[in-house]
Amino acid sequence: MASSSTSAVAAAALLRRQLKQMQNATDLPGISCGLVKDSNIFEWEVMLMINDDCKYYGGGNFRAHLTFPPTYPLMPPKMVFQAPVPFHPNIYPNGELCISILHPPEEDKYGYEAASERWSPVQTPETILLSVISLFEDPNDESPANVEAARLFREEKEGKNKEFRKRCRKCVRESLGED
Repeated sequence: MASSSTSAVAAAALLRRQLKQMQNATDLPGISCGLVKDSNIFEWEVMLMINDDCKYYGGGNFRAHLTFPPTYPLMPPKMVFQAPVPFHPNIYPNGELCISILHPPEEDKYGYEAASERWSPVQTPETILLSVISLFEDPNDESPANVEAARLFREEKEGKNKEFRKRCRKCVRESLGED
């Protein structure tokens, strides 16, 4: 069995390769990655620039930190949006993202998620960030991290009000430094 320091060295080498691939990729529009501090490969700063065609978040530029554990890729990273935090059903008010693929690879004690929906070592930073961008396109209100956002999203889908859209447009303006 490998020691924890050996697995951390292997994780760091993998992350260096994955970061370089993402920084050199020409087919990842709307995603920018770098390190929070040059000395720490385990903490990335990402910028998600949401396509203008996105119904609620179009034009927004959302910053987040992706923090990888030393046991990566066996265990998932954590993603936390930085201020201003997007008003979104799958983002806690403190900025932490709630998405199945970032949940540990174990059975869900609440029975909501199948093990196949949770973290797997085949996931990469690229697949994570593409999944997050798709969440901006199509929020999941079934298991909300932000209950108020999920409620307003459902009401908007039912045609009851436009408050969700207003709150989203406000967070897009804030992400652009306009508010």
